Amino acid sequence: MKVKKLISALLTPAMLVGLLAGCGPKENGNASGSASKPEGSGAEGGKNYKIALITMDSIDQHWVTLNEGAQKAAKELGVTVTYMAPNTKDDAQQIEQVNNAVSAGCKAILVAANGPDAITSALKEAQAAGVKIIYVDSPANMEGEATFSTDNRAAGETAGKTMLEELTAKGVTSGSIGIINTNAASDSTLKREAGFRAAFEGTDFTILETQYGEGDAAKSQSIAENYITQGAVGIFGANEGSTTGAGNAIKASKAETICVGFDKSDAILGLIDDGFILATMAQNPDTMGYEGVKAAVAVLDGEDLGGKVVDTGVSVLTKK
Repeated sequence: MKVKKLISALLTPAMLVGLLAGCGPKENGNASGSASKPEGSGAEGGKNYKIALITMDSIDQHWVTLNEGAQKAAKELGVTVTYMAPNTKDDAQQIEQVNNAVSAGCKAILVAANGPDAITSALKEAQAAGVKIIYVDSPANMEGEATFSTDNRAAGETAGKTMLEELTAKGVTSGSIGIINTNAASDSTLKREAGFRAAFEGTDFTILETQYGEGDAAKSQSIAENYITQGAVGIFGANEGSTTGAGNAIKASKAETICVGFDKSDAILGLIDDGFILATMAQNPDTMGYEGVKAAVAVLDGEDLGGKVVDTGVSVLTKK
């Protein structure tokens, strides 16, 4: 497939042992229901800073790629980055991971906040204990040392315009459009939805009530099937699981529904190549992870980043 760029655990007590190892000497620690992977052992001559990376879940390829970027920076800078993630998006698990990272002596936490309000109290306590907070992908409702993420509202609007252009080209000037989001709390995907909706303002299209699939492809497919049954002319997936589910529903039903989504995975690229997804907004999670670790080390070295926000960019991937 040729790709065209149009625009730039819940930790059990037993797991605490693994986390302590990850924020100190390198040692593996895992438990059912979460991913906790001490990686990036710290090269000789490195400062051996203890850093935790906490993402929303361990399902999406997005987070796997983000961790790969973080581990690359960790290896280059000689620090240890312990990667932790629940299997599904869960505020309680993220909060517990933050608390355990602090207890384990991690001096910086890179975090993609699942619920920006839910996790704020735990992050404030960590900050009060001297831990530096760096945001990757999705911030909480408190200032961190720096944030590395997509301009989600702008990217969402681009997704909407991409769909609108395709519908117009097909002679479709009205109809209903469904939105599959992750949940009603994730800041990043809510901004994507807001941008997407903005693209249809002033048109004769009707945006249906948003449905939430928690980023799960199977749940999202069921939601998409209901939208298709309702005669939706378009479906927007706000993240990887939402997009994969929508594409699978269109494939199974052989519907003419136009799907535009977010994130890049083998499944999504395959669905684009086969014509069941029109386009996806591909983020750069490796850059988020890589630059996040660099920022954490800079702050631990005493540099003041002033809460800077860095747009890590997005590209529109289509079959063309």
